[in-house]
Amino acid sequence: MLDNHGFNLWAGDYDEAVEASDDDNTYPFAGYKDLMNVIYGTVMSQNPTTVLDIGIGTGTLTFKLYESGIKITGIDFSDEMLAIVREKMPTATLIKHDFTKGMPAEVRGAKYDFIISTYALHHLTDDEKVSFLLSATEHLNNNGKIIIGDVSFQNKADLDNCKISSGDEWDDDEFYFIFTELEEKLKDKYHLTYRQISHCAGILEVSSLHHTEGCSS
Repeated sequence: MLDNHGFNLWAGDYDEAVEASDDDNTYPFAGYKDLMNVIYGTVMSQNPTTVLDIGIGTGTLTFKLYESGIKITGIDFSDEMLAIVREKMPTATLIKHDFTKGMPAEVRGAKYDFIISTYALHHLTDDEKVSFLLSATEHLNNNGKIIIGDVSFQNKADLDNCKISSGDEWDDDEFYFIFTELEEKLKDKYHLTYRQISHCAGILEVSSLHHTEGCSS
């Protein structure tokens, strides 16, 4: 697992590393561009005005939303990643914070149409994911939604198959999403849907059980 220093060192080459893995259809970023396109389309179809990005990284996805006039708030613990985003999105609200410690004080009381996170929350254990999602939903507007794109799997068997096929490249220090297990823990409070994008990546959507179509700002 990379720490703050590791992400700072990786920041300049991050996008190139992601693209190489996606082009080769290899773990961990196989399906990356497709995943990003699906999330972008889902968000834009709801005409949102505010988006919070957890683990914004270099801002690949949120830059497209920013260009469309959406007000962006981004959280990351890497100074170098945030510096890259600041160049792309000078009017975005950027917060240096380690999301493994929960939501930052700067967003207390704030509400968003969408909370998105891509390739970040796998640093949380399964129990930490549940706690984080419970906390994050408090920052959603009426009919708001959390969308997570990450290394993830429909069930444990799919994860095991990917681990075997990935061989020595597999990172045992990460905690990847398994939809069936997460759904079991959250189904009484939230509506969860999952879409597999590649053999190692998918999109999880989390909304209120009373969610209806459309966003309210």
